[in-house]
This record gives sequence, structure tokens and C-alpha cells, in this order.
Amino acid sequence: MRFGRRVLFRELALTVQPGESLAITGANGSGKSTLLKVLAGVLTPVAGAVQLVVEGEAVAEEERPLHVGFVAPYLQLYDPFSARENLLFLAKARRLSGAEARIHDVLDRVGLAKRTEDLLGTFSTGMRQRLRIAAALLHDPPLLLLDEPAATLDAAGRALVEEIIALPDKLVVVATNDPDEAALCAHALSLDATAEARTAG
Repeated sequence: MRFGRRVLFRELALTVQPGESLAITGANGSGKSTLLKVLAGVLTPVAGAVQLVVEGEAVAEEERPLHVGFVAPYLQLYDPFSARENLLFLAKARRLSGAEARIHDVLDRVGLAKRTEDLLGTFSTGMRQRLRIAAALLHDPPLLLLDEPAATLDAAGRALVEEIIALPDKLVVVATNDPDEAALCAHALSLDATAEARTAG
């Protein structure tokens, strides 16, 4: 995978099964976030492919967003909308049935049940991150991609991230520089600054 003229990683092969978790670690600029974007289908690799298999069937690239939950501090939220309205917008885009009940459930799960109708412009950085987590869980996807998920969270928020990493029915991939967070995952992949990939654990 290239970023401009710089190769971030090459000859990288990953196979992760449902119910497993994988930590992606490495120095700043080593390609952790880029790799998650490739897995999410946001970026296309120069060579090779990403294949997501759900219930024995390969998922078409255009359908991948329906099966992936992505959490990252740079993902856009809409300040003029309430927490509920932000999630309702996503629910419609994902063709989610029973959206209102599901929105109530995920907002409660991330600790925002009492802020459902508050405009996002009134939210702290940590609360915005909780809403991103709610958005990732909204459609109950089999694959969760978490990019520095606990970076702006308090102790209760970090405990929430730990619970998500441990979900038995999800494949969870976490990009992190936090060794404690990485240790929560069953497997680890380290990307070094020279764009060579090596596995550990």
C-alpha cells in the first residue's frame, strides 16, 4: 500500500476469524489507520484484495459498509443534529429496519441515553467518541474496526471499549499505540516504520 510515493506496507497477508480480535500496532506514520481504511473499503490497495466473508458468503465490495462498523476520531459527525438524528441518518443510509429501537439501545449502551436529543455541538470530545462507537454498533456488523478508540475517553469509556473488544460474536480489529489496549486482543500485528510488516503473538 502506498501513500503518495511512500510504501506503507507490502506482502501483508491476514486471516482473522469471527470471535477473534487483532491489535495493529506501530510507530506514528507506519500505516495503522491506512490499513483500517483499506479493510473498511474506504481506500483501495495498489495490489491485492480484501475479502470479507459473512455466513460463508463473500461480501461484494459495495456492500461492505453494511457489514463493517468503523470507529475513528476523524469520522465526521453533524453538529446541527442531535445524537439521535445523527444515528437516524446513518440508519437510513444502511437500510436498517427498526431504527428507532436500535438507536435507543446503542445510545444507552454507550452511556448517552440522557443526551439523545441534545445537539452534537454541545458534546465534549469524549462524548463524540461515544457517539461514534454507537454508530459503529448501530447495524450490528460482524466486523468492527477501531482506530485509537479510547484515546479521548474517560475510565468508563475505556471500560466500554474493553467490552467491545471482548465481544464473542464479532471480529474486532484495533489500531492502537496503547500496550494495555493491545494486550486485550488475542492476536497482534506490528507495522514498523520501514513499511515491512511482521507478526507477533
